[in-house]
Amino acid sequence: MKKLVVIDACVRQGESRTRRIAEPVISALAERYEVVRYNLPEMEGIVPLDPGLFEERGRGDVPAWALRAARDIASADRILIAAPFWDMSFPAALKCFFEQTSLFDVTFTDDGTTCVGLCKAPKVLYITTRGMDIPTGDPREQATPYLRALGSLWNLGELTVISACNMDYSTPAGIEAKLSACIAEGLALARDW
Repeated sequence: MKKLVVIDACVRQGESRTRRIAEPVISALAERYEVVRYNLPEMEGIVPLDPGLFEERGRGDVPAWALRAARDIASADRILIAAPFWDMSFPAALKCFFEQTSLFDVTFTDDGTTCVGLCKAPKVLYITTRGMDIPTGDPREQATPYLRALGSLWNLGELTVISACNMDYSTPAGIEAKLSACIAEGLALARDW
């Protein structure tokens, strides 16, 4: 069975609007993929690299969770990232997760002149909700450009974004309508993704 890696950075957990979109999509994909899930708010050790961690990493001493996650990402057939829009990007835990899983000779290497990605996932899905009316591609939205750049380093394929915007300034009925539309979009995508 093919492998789907889910990276869940929904800090509000069960209250997360992003997670409300992601869960039905993950369930639909679980019918065709083995799901390996990283629920970042529940994980320990997701911290920025500091001088000590950087030195340990240089000696090849990488936290076991980071090495396992990097190997899962490198071997994944599909990757789904669920992360809300925070401070014009996504929660810091997600950046720290990527920082610790961006491992030489696991997710990328070099060919003597430049970096070369070692991952094989031809498709990545990014599910997000944004409190403000900032659509994907707006210069103030920096999560998508970062994910595209990281995908280039790691050799990840096409990035698809499903997002609901202006959630903090919508009526309850408007919020539900936006969530339903995103779930429908995700389930339609999941049929042949």
